[in-house]
Amino acid sequence: MSFTHIDIDYPTLSRETIDGVRYYDTPKGEKLVSITSIISHYNREIFRAWRARVGNDEANKVTKQATSRGTDMHTCSEYYLKNLDVPNVQPLAEMLFKQAKPTLDNIDNIHAQEQALFSYELGIAGSVNCIAEYDGELAVIDFKTSKKPKPKEWVDHHFVQCAAYACMLFEMTGIMVKKFVIIMSCEDGEVKVYEEYDKRKYINLLSEYIREFVEFKLQEYGKA
Repeated sequence: MSFTHIDIDYPTLSRETIDGVRYYDTPKGEKLVSITSIISHYNREIFRAWRARVGNDEANKVTKQATSRGTDMHTCSEYYLKNLDVPNVQPLAEMLFKQAKPTLDNIDNIHAQEQALFSYELGIAGSVNCIAEYDGELAVIDFKTSKKPKPKEWVDHHFVQCAAYACMLFEMTGIMVKKFVIIMSCEDGEVKVYEEYDKRKYINLLSEYIREFVEFKLQEYGKA
């Protein structure tokens, strides 16, 4: 399998973390907050409650395992889609990647891969996993790992992230995606694909995420 890449000239962005929040430096010299930081902030109470329920030690263990598993899966997918030899990774991540390969083969005409994007209009930036055609339709594609498939309503924040990248791509290039796709490779042997065509819903939800983050930061600065 050989994947076609569309040549688009994207600017290179540097990034830094300030007070636990990631920022990207744009070509104009502006610092734009990472969409990942915004989503983490919006969902912070959910994770606090989970951490309180399972305990810090277990939470740290699960988080470390999930991060390692997800990073390796992303690396394998990145190399595979770039038509490169896939590097050696931990056995679990290798299994998750190999079972996802037939699904990854539905991807082609790749417009961006692990690419930093930004939007001056929204005041955000981030690094997208993949923008490409999936089953012949241009999509923002995100790769995830999990112990087992999740209900679709549990991946809303992933679609919000996809909406952010879709907005950034359109502002930077004028290219509009057709849909959002989440490919989730699970330890139980299933590869679940979530597809979403209702872009308006998640762009509106993205605005809510951004507004809540800005309001929190303004209150924080007011207390300083």
